[in-house]
Amino acid sequence: MQQIYTRPINNNVAAKQPICFHCHDTCNNDHLYLEDKYFCCNGCKMVFEILNANNLCTYYTLDPDAGKSLKDKKSIQIFTYLDDPEVQEKLLTFRSDSVAQIEFYIPQMHCVSCIWLLEHLSKLDQGVTHARVNFYKKKVHIQYDPRLTTLSKIAAILADIGYKPEINLADIEDVKPSSVSKKLSLQIAVAGFAVGNIMLFSFPEYVGMDADHFRLYANVFGYLSLILALPVLLFSARDYFIAAYQGILHRRLNIEIPLCLALLSLFLRSVWEITTHTGAGYLDSFAGLTFLLLIGKWFQQKTWNQLSFERNYKSYFPVSALRKEGQTETAVSINRLVPGDIIVVKSQEIIPADGLLLKGSALIDYSFITGESVPVLVNSGERIFAGGKQMGASIELSLTHPASQSHLTQLWNNEAFKRTDTPNGSVRSLADQAGWFFSWVILLVGGSALGYWWLVRGDVPTAINAFTAVMIVACPCTIALSIPFTMGNILRILGRHRFYLKNNEAVEALSAFDAVAFDKTGTISSLSQEHIDFIGLELDQTAKTLIKSLTYHSTHPLSRKICANIPDIKVAAVDQFEEIPGYGISGVVLNHRVKVGSASFVGVKNHQKSGVFVAIDDLILGYFDIKNQYRYGLQSVLEFFRKTQKVQKVTTPIYLLSGDQDQEMVALLPFFPDKNTMHFQLNPQEKLDFIKNLQEKGQNILFLGDGLNDAGALRQSNMGIVVSENTNNFTPASDAILDARSFEQLPQFIQLAKSGVTIVQYSYGVAVLYNIIGLSYAVGGHLSPLVAAILMPISSVSIVLFGVGMGNLKAKRLKL
Repeated sequence: MQQIYTRPINNNVAAKQPICFHCHDTCNNDHLYLEDKYFCCNGCKMVFEILNANNLCTYYTLDPDAGKSLKDKKSIQIFTYLDDPEVQEKLLTFRSDSVAQIEFYIPQMHCVSCIWLLEHLSKLDQGVTHARVNFYKKKVHIQYDPRLTTLSKIAAILADIGYKPEINLADIEDVKPSSVSKKLSLQIAVAGFAVGNIMLFSFPEYVGMDADHFRLYANVFGYLSLILALPVLLFSARDYFIAAYQGILHRRLNIEIPLCLALLSLFLRSVWEITTHTGAGYLDSFAGLTFLLLIGKWFQQKTWNQLSFERNYKSYFPVSALRKEGQTETAVSINRLVPGDIIVVKSQEIIPADGLLLKGSALIDYSFITGESVPVLVNSGERIFAGGKQMGASIELSLTHPASQSHLTQLWNNEAFKRTDTPNGSVRSLADQAGWFFSWVILLVGGSALGYWWLVRGDVPTAINAFTAVMIVACPCTIALSIPFTMGNILRILGRHRFYLKNNEAVEALSAFDAVAFDKTGTISSLSQEHIDFIGLELDQTAKTLIKSLTYHSTHPLSRKICANIPDIKVAAVDQFEEIPGYGISGVVLNHRVKVGSASFVGVKNHQKSGVFVAIDDLILGYFDIKNQYRYGLQSVLEFFRKTQKVQKVTTPIYLLSGDQDQEMVALLPFFPDKNTMHFQLNPQEKLDFIKNLQEKGQNILFLGDGLNDAGALRQSNMGIVVSENTNNFTPASDAILDARSFEQLPQFIQLAKSGVTIVQYSYGVAVLYNIIGLSYAVGGHLSPLVAAILMPISSVSIVLFGVGMGNLKAKRLKL
């Protein structure tokens, strides 16, 4: 017999009236039960049976109030429409024969138990491979195998366990949601209406009229103010109290707890004064404080939507695509692509938008999306999803969806590419510690002030006044506001100058390196300024056609340079195309086996010349000798790093990691004076291992590469920057994308990032100073709750203005 899970805190047997084991509602009858567990309805009983059968009853121990009542559900909604291919075309974010992905909005999600249960959805349906919850947005991202389960079945299971997904017309029609919720707008309206009228009723108090001479009016105005304040308490301030309750429930001190204590202190003291006719209370301060808090929340949401990297871009990071019109191919920014456009995707390029394969077949690597490293074969007419990487020859797609910057940004911020080595002294960890510390200090100081004035001095009004003022004036939310606004503004400024960072943590990583490594080709050398010659046998028309046709399909900087150097030649089809990063490319063109790449790749032995070799049908024709032209400003960039090391007393050299021969060593000596810091003939794995070896010695590595052959090194480094030159070399493994036109400004960018971290730290200092001054007045009973309520939002706004203003000032000084 299956063991029935016992919830330790529930004692249904002893209860006079049975309590539902799942949702804690009162049971109207005692007919639904399992052993000693009663249930209010069949829905709750069924959910328990599902969880118990799959050993998921830990759900009940994580949160005593985890369960949701299913009493009102007459029947489970039919989700069969979700299996309609047209509906799935709108809802699914990815689909292949073995993998499909969807994101559901789950409004019932409210606690850690919900997260735990939803992320263990695979135990309820074996077709689900994994589920990931975004608690802030109340969304769950589900990946499943369409061969083993259906979308309608998954939705029905979610509904069965009390998490019915909310699917509306906006999901299917792709309507853009509002940046600020209607609920918040309504909360602001209620609080604003209340504070305006309460201040009107408090006008006699403001002008100093004697309440004893107008007692009737004073009492009427007081009770009217109390009636107006109730919706503010129960509706406008509700979210703050819920957050505080959740913090207490999970034994976590959050910044809402002292905030709610302040609101309650104002409200309860006002109720006491109004009902006992001993004063007018502070309901105007209570409603005003709530209104200002909500305005601050609205302002933060609006500003965060503008500063967040996942915004609707007005300036786009340099990810382009080749749009084909007739026989002409033009590189355009992906924000200009629309459904119906035909684009060309070359080998190793990320596909920027969903589309249909027009001809031939494609080999798509979806590992960035699904985590599966086995490429998927796609045939002509089939759909290819954005975020995949083409592994074969060039393909042509007809777009079915607009290209989405936010989709690539979501891919960029995928869990697989997040850093796990957050520094101990990071501003994020400092914020967490400071917020926790501030909250405890506020409670300790407020409690001490209350105890001193009440128990020692016997002055109850001053005790309540001091406690209320302390809870209000000491605002830990300044800590929470400092990072998103300061760092978000730094991201905005850098993006305006064509330097695009992934997130706030990337700003900090950019300021915390102590060693730098550069790739050579396409990173410190400029593709557009390089000079190219062919040394060897004379190339006839056929040879030129074969070479151009093969190099056309590669996005490597040298392949593109060679292809561009053979003009007025029509490109032929390529079969069996293969690109091996760090070595070369090969394929069959017009029945000839063509190889282009390193000497060892094409079969040349004991050759010390640096160049791109060519072999046709195993005959070595010669090599392209490419004279590198180094980027403008390279010397000043390297000098900046050397000065930075000197100031920080760091002796770690600047490294050059190249896959080429060492013939350029002499030309590079002016840039890299120490020959031991230049390393040649490194394949991608060796670059990664080199960086890893430095990290094992305790160094934080800043690596700059071209994003194609350097994906492993970019991901391994503490801060990886892709240098982009009018090409789609975006890789989710990087932390930043630098437009090649802004390469010489890299020193200013790094200085601004360092300043951002410093500004955040100064913000903490300003917050500490403000709280010390405010608390000193509040504890002594010299600060009224009204003045404290005015000072609190001023402090929050001042921190935002300080962070953004100092960032703008520093950028101006750096001429950004």
